[in-house]
Amino acid sequence: MAESLPPPYHLYDNATYEFCFVLPPKVNSAGIWENATNSFMIFSYSLPFLELHFVMIFLVNHLVYTILRSIGITLFASQMFAGFIMVPILKQEQSMRILHNQVLGVQIMDTASLFGFTLFFFLTGVKMDIKSAFRTTKRSLGIGIVSLLSPILVGAAVQVNFRQPNEPEQVKMERLIGTLIEALTSFSVIACLLAELKILNTELGRLALSSAAVGDLSTLFLVHIITLSQHFVSSPLLVLVRGVIACCFLALLFFVFRLLMYWVIKRTPNGGLVAEVYITATMMAAVGCAVVTHWTDQSPLIGAFLFGLAVPDGPPLGSALIDKFECFTNGLFLSVYVTSSTMRIRLQKWLSDPSHVKFSTIFIITTFFAKLIPCCIGSYLNFMPFRDALAFGLIMSSKGIVQLSHVCTFRDNKLISQKVFTAMIFCILANATIVPLLVRFLYDPDSRKYASYEQRNLMHLKPNVELRVLACVHSPDNVPAMICLLDLTCSTNESPNAVYVIHLIELRGRNSPVFIAHHNQETSTATSSFFENIISFYEYEGNNWDLVTVKAFTIITPPKLMHDDICTMALDKQTSFIILPFHRKWIQKLLKQSSLSSFSIGMLFLGGKDDREALTLARRMARDPRVKLTVIHLIAYQNCRNVVYWDTVLDTEMLKDVKQNNGELGNGCDVMYVEEVSDCGAQTIKLIMSIANDYDLMIVDRSYGVDSIILTGLSEWSEFSELGVVGDLFASTDLDSSLSVLVVQQQQRINVKRH
Repeated sequence: MAESLPPPYHLYDNATYEFCFVLPPKVNSAGIWENATNSFMIFSYSLPFLELHFVMIFLVNHLVYTILRSIGITLFASQMFAGFIMVPILKQEQSMRILHNQVLGVQIMDTASLFGFTLFFFLTGVKMDIKSAFRTTKRSLGIGIVSLLSPILVGAAVQVNFRQPNEPEQVKMERLIGTLIEALTSFSVIACLLAELKILNTELGRLALSSAAVGDLSTLFLVHIITLSQHFVSSPLLVLVRGVIACCFLALLFFVFRLLMYWVIKRTPNGGLVAEVYITATMMAAVGCAVVTHWTDQSPLIGAFLFGLAVPDGPPLGSALIDKFECFTNGLFLSVYVTSSTMRIRLQKWLSDPSHVKFSTIFIITTFFAKLIPCCIGSYLNFMPFRDALAFGLIMSSKGIVQLSHVCTFRDNKLISQKVFTAMIFCILANATIVPLLVRFLYDPDSRKYASYEQRNLMHLKPNVELRVLACVHSPDNVPAMICLLDLTCSTNESPNAVYVIHLIELRGRNSPVFIAHHNQETSTATSSFFENIISFYEYEGNNWDLVTVKAFTIITPPKLMHDDICTMALDKQTSFIILPFHRKWIQKLLKQSSLSSFSIGMLFLGGKDDREALTLARRMARDPRVKLTVIHLIAYQNCRNVVYWDTVLDTEMLKDVKQNNGELGNGCDVMYVEEVSDCGAQTIKLIMSIANDYDLMIVDRSYGVDSIILTGLSEWSEFSELGVVGDLFASTDLDSSLSVLVVQQQQRINVKRH
């Protein structure tokens, strides 16, 4: 069957082309032996053709990203560069001979990539917290709206300045579309950029996400208003019908489907997996919503995205959808979509019109700065440092996959010409390449976070002052033992405990981190599911009234960024003691002894700053009448000679009180001092095995020098380096003991650049 159609991506040529299509289409082949004279005939079938394109794009993408990643180029920009590289490759004579059926290739690739991008948009809606757009601060609201309106006003001024007499309506439409693309602020693009730059959970990242949420929803509202106003002139009844259909569609999503999904969540056991049938049904409903919006003359992306917004974000349903589909969608379909979209450019056609190149360059630069400058000024006036404000403006001006999809959609609908399409693609590529590099250069949160941080540890804590403790909790199993350990720190009226509890939860099924302060009663009642794991800390506060104060927080953040949240909280609250749970044996024996009247604590002292810090903590615990402390000083045989180091002098001074008051260390504290000598690692292991069952809790250091004769050869067998050599030995499953281990490390001094 033959029919006359304009060729793909040459929609403005005044020529007629004929193409031959085989119906029904050939999907699969019999292999390369089907045609012995021309083995490339296999690619006249749609499935082998699609597979070849997927493999080529996948390999070129990863090759380009491997090369460019070292200089800070993002994955999205690398995928676009791969598209530029593949254009001349596919124009080679050999490639043209293999991929001779260009129409088939375009149809197949467009269909596959659009389907994949629809899934991506659905998952973007799932991860987006729509509530964040309605609970933003005035600063975020103002920046979000200004970042949308300022490029529109400046873009309109540029268009008026370059307007020609008798300008065609097509040109006016193209310039209007270009202005909207430049003004668009995409939440998902900014979230992906922040995640790749690893600043998602910083103050700058949170402000950018909340402002982007406002800008994204404002853009969606503005585009629909413009579309309806254009249709209202020609057909008011059609606008009314579309408005009613849109309202009914939204009501169906948020008052029917959303309630059904909450019903699914209630049927899912706490911490359990969502049934496979519900996940499948949710995905089919997303595809169905895309089809419905397509039937109503709207983009299928809108239906999938709105349905994604209706899905409750986070565990269990939202995270289950992300876990199952995100890797496949982003790793394959999204890569194909970005690269194949970039391959549609026609550089020579754009460069052949100098006047258009001039206008495009001026327009793109002016609208970019029209977005950058107001965001920068707005954040700077709100007491943000200039470098941070400039980085924030760049982030708000960033472009990515969403802008690319809009450009491709407008091109497919014949609303923009090939020259405008090419100019916009170049604009997106330049933005996606330069902006991340500048943000990395301007914004380094750690350099200023730690530059003015004073030394805070137990050794330098003044007597009879408040001890500020940061307790980190990952799971309910951590809570009882953590409280028991806090109770052993012996808070008094002269030296009370201020405990800041962080419940750390992995960010799953969401784009933006969540910070909840539970001591705010309004917030805690709205987040009772998170409050359950830390309510025991408030009971601990009630049992130690006037001796302990507790403030609890829940932080939902990516696992790789949890350490940033812990350090930020420690800096903000000026804590001297941070407690981190370990995933293996979590204070088992301590739990068994928690209801008894006495605790036996051992402190293995090898020497060094970490041991001195550990001894300071042990001596504080020994003030508790229930505690019996034994300090075991393990001395290397070579140190029995007349060799004195500065650390040795500090250790001797630290141990002086313990030695002189052996048996009692003031205020009736029960402290024993024991010296042991070791000349090799084997003797150290024997000593550890001999004392492992004598105590309820053993306190050790983390970073004692592994080159010491005491620990000779032990570092090679260390399983968990984060515990240190000695801590790893006590935590080993080979040690037949239920001893609890507390590994202590003193604050590390770091040198950072000051801004």
